[in-house]
Amino acid sequence: MKSHSAELAEAAPVPELVMAAEQALPQQANALARARAFAEPLIAGETLDTGENTLVHADAVAAILKSMGGSEAMQAASYLVYAAHHLNKPQEVIAKAFGESYAALAVETNKLVRIQQQARGAEVTAHLIDDPKAQTENVRKMLLAFSRDLRVVMLRLASRLQTLRWYAATKRPVAPGVAYEALHVFAPLANRLGIWQLKWEMEDLAFRFLEPETYKRVARWLDEKRVEREHYVEQMRSQLEIELKGLGIDAEVHGRPKHIYSIVKKMRGKSLEFDEVLDVRALRVIVPDVKDCYAALAWVHSRFMPIIEEFDDYIARPKANGYQSLHTVVRDPAGRPIEIQIRTKAMHEHAEHGVAAHWAYKEAGAKGYAGVTAGSNYDAKIAVLRQLLAWERELVGSAEGLFEDRIYVLTPQASVVELPQGATPVDFAYSVHTSLGHRCRGARVDGQMVPLNTPLHNGQTVEIIAVKEGGPSRDWLNPELGFLASSRGKAKARAWFNEQQRHDTVGRGRELVEKLLQREGKTAIKLEDLASQLGFKSAEDLFFVVGKDEFSLRNIETLLHPAAPPLPQDDYLLLKKAKATPKSPKGGVLVVGVDSLLTQLAKCCKPAPPDAISGFVTRGKGVSIHRNDCANFREMAARTPERVIEVEWGKPKKEEGAVYPVDVAIEAQDRQGLLRDISEVFAKEKMNVIGVQTQSVKGTAWMTFTVEITDSQKLAKVLVVVADVNGVRSARRR
Repeated sequence: MKSHSAELAEAAPVPELVMAAEQALPQQANALARARAFAEPLIAGETLDTGENTLVHADAVAAILKSMGGSEAMQAASYLVYAAHHLNKPQEVIAKAFGESYAALAVETNKLVRIQQQARGAEVTAHLIDDPKAQTENVRKMLLAFSRDLRVVMLRLASRLQTLRWYAATKRPVAPGVAYEALHVFAPLANRLGIWQLKWEMEDLAFRFLEPETYKRVARWLDEKRVEREHYVEQMRSQLEIELKGLGIDAEVHGRPKHIYSIVKKMRGKSLEFDEVLDVRALRVIVPDVKDCYAALAWVHSRFMPIIEEFDDYIARPKANGYQSLHTVVRDPAGRPIEIQIRTKAMHEHAEHGVAAHWAYKEAGAKGYAGVTAGSNYDAKIAVLRQLLAWERELVGSAEGLFEDRIYVLTPQASVVELPQGATPVDFAYSVHTSLGHRCRGARVDGQMVPLNTPLHNGQTVEIIAVKEGGPSRDWLNPELGFLASSRGKAKARAWFNEQQRHDTVGRGRELVEKLLQREGKTAIKLEDLASQLGFKSAEDLFFVVGKDEFSLRNIETLLHPAAPPLPQDDYLLLKKAKATPKSPKGGVLVVGVDSLLTQLAKCCKPAPPDAISGFVTRGKGVSIHRNDCANFREMAARTPERVIEVEWGKPKKEEGAVYPVDVAIEAQDRQGLLRDISEVFAKEKMNVIGVQTQSVKGTAWMTFTVEITDSQKLAKVLVVVADVNGVRSARRR
């Protein structure tokens, strides 16, 4: 039976920022029922790696999303995420049935599941679960995953909560990594986004698995006084509600359950005993508007004795995640402490569902790079992402220095871009797209025009103003002016200028070659053919080296006007009489100097005097002459030794004009003028270069020169001179 992770995504590669990160989930008729019916045959008989049935898990995730106010579209997506794992082509199949947005969410989430599994496996294997560096790197990956699609935030949290609920219900042992992540990563994330409804439950469940004995002890303390506490809280609740309404304040008063993990944190943080925890008894007052909050507070403080140091005004000074409420602790006439929270209905809704809900369930689309989605939906998306950025910084704060070299800024579509510290709008533009970087001419940061060398800061929104066509400024590569801080941006700008320089050099080389052909009356020659005959892969490569003055036009002239052909090769070879062997039944004898004997120098090894040579009788092409150290010759001789004959160099009938083409292989550090300097060595030594092949990879140049020589011993001396050329690492005959 197949299984896969119960976890929804938390890590991802750097985002594809050219595309909009958030796609709207269209509201389709019966989407939830259709999605469940689609997924059921695929996952009903499957289990997750936790052991939970996949369909049961998907049902529960959808229910959690619904309880948090999630739309039917979001609930439907929870089924497709798990169904995608069991499809051969999930993108195509889900897109056809539900649309591209559903397909993208399902496929991306499954990719992130795999990345998360690998990350957790590596941490557990290496015992890094308490290592802040491992934790913060995991958080960073999760942040980038969420920036691709904010719907993943809610799916991720709902899935982890259901996983914890399932372990609690089945009483199975929980992997430490799962519980640790829930307590130290996901619960803080829910807190940062203001989703307390989910935060408290996740904290208590995770703590129950990580410290079962402490959990049971505190639960027992709470249970021992539960009846007394609940009776007291109900009396206070009823009294408070009646008296506030008597003052004209339309208040709803509720008892607030106290969560075990929060009690333990307070006991440990303040070194308190259980009876000293002041807010085990707690009430929440919900009123229509802000003025009623302060009116209710004034009455409470006049009616009971406030503990001043326990008072917090989160309405005047909201928490970083947007939470607002008045918190106070008072003592009743018997001296017992009770915590009272006072907030408006809007504040309470935000506290229950958080900032993420305001975006995730409206599911607004994006309009492309240059557009900004109008209205509160866009503002909510920006708010969520800024909370995520702040959350990442909070968690990293305990591991000072780990990510001080990075910042995160936002695109107008609310996608996150990771940049090095000190990055500018130009770095941002190059990170989004190379073309946008080249065409960047201005920038707005948080809606304000700024100079292009302005350093960016965490959480800012950056919009690039670009021309339709154009390139970078040379000032951008001046480090003193501070336009570029990222290695990517610098490399892209430098590559643009290099390409422009190459374009100009190729143009100059083309002009020189075409003028030469015009003078020689050879304009009918195809330029690609000319380049091929000279050993270049393309005409542009030829023009480039000519334009850089690294390849002499005399080489082209030599090709157009070749020297008179040398005397027949047979006049330079003396063929020795082959030794008669029992395997030569005819005892054939080859007479030295027979003019009709056809011979040819082998192209594989290109022999030249005074190389040690041998002959090989070919089929229909006479005798092929090879160097004795030629690998091809040794292979043929081993296969058919009876076809080998002895030959030697003889004196030519005419002393002058005998030349032999040989190949010279050179490896060197690539630099400007290298080809020219090597060519000059051969020219000074009166060796004609009839072909050149060059290739440069990562700063290393490989060159093959074909030169005409009269004596291979002289070539060996010339190669010593070539090896002394600046940058040359080796020069040898092939």
